[in-house]
Amino acid sequence: MPKITHCTDDEHWGQVPSSKKVYAAKSFTQKGGYVSMDHVLERIENQYWKIKVDDFQSWMLGFYQFVGEWKTTEIEPNVIQIDYSYTMYAKGILYYPLNWLFTKLFWKRYMKQVIRNIEELIRTEEEYKYL
Repeated sequence: MPKITHCTDDEHWGQVPSSKKVYAAKSFTQKGGYVSMDHVLERIENQYWKIKVDDFQSWMLGFYQFVGEWKTTEIEPNVIQIDYSYTMYAKGILYYPLNWLFTKLFWKRYMKQVIRNIEELIRTEEEYKYL
């Protein structure tokens, strides 16, 4: 995954139906610059987010959008369970073996890194805010 550098057109990010443009550094698979669009589809404060990522600017193994869901459940005071999932949409049955490999190997690893990043925010008691 290329490193995300910044976002634009994000003045209302977090509100339904807001969006933002995502930019990334140059990498082996990306030329750098604008790479995709994020959209907030649903949101219940401190409980649920549903976002869509689309408008990919490079070939993504036939994927044309990802839809992510983030659910939080308070198990006990100061203990929150986070359920984070993505549904990946692709065109072209010939790409399905590549889609499966990408999802099971790369994306699974990437999502584990997301969880590690959240755990680090928790350990440092740093607030997560989108600025």
